[in-house]
Amino acid sequence: MSRKLFIAGNWKMNSSAVASVEVARGMASELGSVEAVDLAICPPFVYIPGVAEALKDSNIGVGAQNMYFEDNGAFTGEISARMLKDIGCRYVILGHSERRHVIGETDELINAKIIKALAGGLEVMFCVGELLDQRKSDRTTEVVTTQITAGLKNIGPEALLGITIAYEPVWAIGTGETATPDQAQETHAMIRALIGQLYGTELAESIRIQYGGSVKPGNAAELLGCPDVDGALVGGASMTVEDFSGIVNSVL
Repeated sequence: MSRKLFIAGNWKMNSSAVASVEVARGMASELGSVEAVDLAICPPFVYIPGVAEALKDSNIGVGAQNMYFEDNGAFTGEISARMLKDIGCRYVILGHSERRHVIGETDELINAKIIKALAGGLEVMFCVGELLDQRKSDRTTEVVTTQITAGLKNIGPEALLGITIAYEPVWAIGTGETATPDQAQETHAMIRALIGQLYGTELAESIRIQYGGSVKPGNAAELLGCPDVDGALVGGASMTVEDFSGIVNSVL
């Protein structure tokens, strides 16, 4: 089954108000008319309005890097799905490895966020992936299976259509190391088979699975050419128009 590629940029805790708008304008100019691939940029919370304004007449969507699982209330420092929708977001990244391993988010918390995001009308990039020691001890399948099973708890087949799974081997994020195309394909195929067990073959063939981990213009075409790799969640290379355009253009 042919799945439309989805390439998203995660700017993490970088940029500035002026620079974020400048880069977004550049991307709107270079990539704004692209229709063959779905595109999104996920800047830090405080830069979302400026980026959304710069991208408003383009085909590039805007997403957030996180959110909370309540609509409103006494949750100082948190952001709700409603708030994100209000400032122009279509997407949200949940379960990113840095949220799991730096901030300490659990599978249960990530699950609650996914449920709330979908209910609030956001599309979710749900991140999973193993640490280096887990890969070396041949636990990739075990770790990713646990993360996916727990993260999708109480999410029905219809809601699943609003989720893109992003496989990000933690050892390949910001390290310059990249999973080989064979490694990426193997894990993506395993994830698709797991979704098939949980939801059936038809949904498993429909769901998109992104790869995240040091994706660059030089390796994007080979990675994205794998049959079960349906896009990329791009970190550092999404911070410049040249690199992000290079990644996108490599598959057009």
